[in-house]
Amino acid sequence: MKTIRLRDGRERSLQRRHPWVFQGSIASGRADSGETVRVEAADGRFLAWASYSPESMIRVRAWSWDEAERIDAAFFARRITAAVAMRERLAIASNGVRLLHGEADGLPGLVVDRYDDILSVQFLSAGVERWKAVIADALLAATGCTRLYERSDASVRSLEGLPAVTGWLRGGGDTAVTLHEHGLRLTVDVAEGHKTGYYLDQRENRALFARLVRQFGSQRVLNCYSYTGGFSVAALNGGASEVVSVDSSGPSLARATAHVALNGHDPARHVSLDADVNGTLRQMLQDGRSFDAIVLDPPKFAPTASHAERASRAYKDINRLALKLLSPGGLLLTFSCSGGIGADLFHKIVAGAAMDAEVDGYLLQRLEAAPDHPTTLCFPEGEYLKGLVILKR
Repeated sequence: MKTIRLRDGRERSLQRRHPWVFQGSIASGRADSGETVRVEAADGRFLAWASYSPESMIRVRAWSWDEAERIDAAFFARRITAAVAMRERLAIASNGVRLLHGEADGLPGLVVDRYDDILSVQFLSAGVERWKAVIADALLAATGCTRLYERSDASVRSLEGLPAVTGWLRGGGDTAVTLHEHGLRLTVDVAEGHKTGYYLDQRENRALFARLVRQFGSQRVLNCYSYTGGFSVAALNGGASEVVSVDSSGPSLARATAHVALNGHDPARHVSLDADVNGTLRQMLQDGRSFDAIVLDPPKFAPTASHAERASRAYKDINRLALKLLSPGGLLLTFSCSGGIGADLFHKIVAGAAMDAEVDGYLLQRLEAAPDHPTTLCFPEGEYLKGLVILKR
């Protein structure tokens, strides 16, 4: 077993069971891509078994802090079985569930979503890439599924020196399924959709939005960065009379329109705008438009903390415009999925947007990802999705 020795004083994060070791913390040792290594403190004390990534700034990702544990096929089977069992205890009322959430489930870089009878999997680190065949077999055994589609096409793969890979890894057939959640029906294609196929992390927030629209009687709703219209259909389910979906993807908007019909709503109540969100918000202000509820669910503006300053300006601008477009007593659901923007910073950004818009609002609720996308005590970086529910005063 190859050994990675850390610089003096750099062992504290592993001792706190944080799974990452960055390049600058390593004093000596190398290994092949994804190879399991023994990680030691400067004085030779065992710290963890981990995977090694020679091209990533995150050079080491911990598998286990138990010196007696072997990193083998049985290890991956145990971790996967435990993660699947936890989701079963959550009793999620949907056929779309996040089964494994990387570091939170002790398998850094592995993301697994189940869409009905299809497992959609991302291998995002060198460690899980090396064990891909073993992991695929363990996933099928733990779930009873026979089909597994690989979606290892996220940009973070390049940071690991890994090429993009997509396609059937086990089984085959149609890649489209119909997702059921909280009274919504949404079609998903695991081969073409964003991430593993869809944004399962917003499941509970879509359900909440439907309830809020009904509770506050929101009739005119604007859904920005709407993708395939999950929040739009939720608004219609909540009784909205007019919903406008704005996105820069024509195919996504076409699917949003199809989702309106699939859920039994009058197509006349839904308008799709293939346009830039920022420009659309500005034009709507000039036109004197207003809305009773607005959703801002933009893409990742800040993938890392180094992008935070530029991203903060972008978040502030769209929130300022949305707050000005809201009618008094209107609702704003605003989100950030940027890992480089923490929850406290996001709150400050939105507060600054309110000051610039010369409005105030009640903070009704803080939002996060659905519970099958867990954050652990030892890995707070896992809390990537954060949101606010604001009632304009």
